Amino acid sequence: MRLKKWEDLPSNLKNDSVKKYYDILYKKKFSLFAKRLFDIVVAVITIICLSPFFIFISIAIKVDSKGSIMFRQVRVTQYGKIFKIYKFRTMVNGADKIGTQVTTNNDARITRVGKVLRKLRFDEIPQLLNIIIGDMSFVGTRPEVEEYVKCYTDEMMATLLLPAGVTSQASIIYKDEERLLANAIDADEIYVYNILPEKMKYNLISIEEYSFIDDIKTMVKTVVAVIKRR
Repeated sequence: MRLKKWEDLPSNLKNDSVKKYYDILYKKKFSLFAKRLFDIVVAVITIICLSPFFIFISIAIKVDSKGSIMFRQVRVTQYGKIFKIYKFRTMVNGADKIGTQVTTNNDARITRVGKVLRKLRFDEIPQLLNIIIGDMSFVGTRPEVEEYVKCYTDEMMATLLLPAGVTSQASIIYKDEERLLANAIDADEIYVYNILPEKMKYNLISIEEYSFIDDIKTMVKTVVAVIKRR
């Protein structure tokens, strides 16, 4: 994983708040290289091992509801790059056009199979493809839609120094985010002004204290959290 030179960063990332985090990461270039190598090797091996499982889930999704197997949504990753995140579809076809950008508890758009996939976080499995491509990493700030990124403060922009992640410390702490938004009149507003700033505090601390070993610990904690959730 290569960190660009400061002068080559997009203009919206070159501010004093981001510079603090950039300097920290610049000193950890070897760890970032190890992180990228780990991502590629583990993602490829996992896809090969889970290929039969992919087929089973794909059939279940098609039998349960009309629509595509995969859900693709535009998100933002490293340096503000726009990409399409892959997920197993857990909502009715066209759900992103008939509701908010965030999912609330007991969201009527979620399918029967989707509820199971989301509970076990199996809907995230296709993001292994995003990891191999380089748009994501196993651990990092969860990728947001463009609408929410536009609400980032100067300091929050520091999270775009690294690829977006499948999981993070913030994701573990806010694993029940949907419940927090359950009774919200305006879920988008509550997310942007109440939840997002709190999640970003953890994301920024993770960058400030970044280590490859901590990434491994976060992955293990995520597995434990998913098991407990069952």
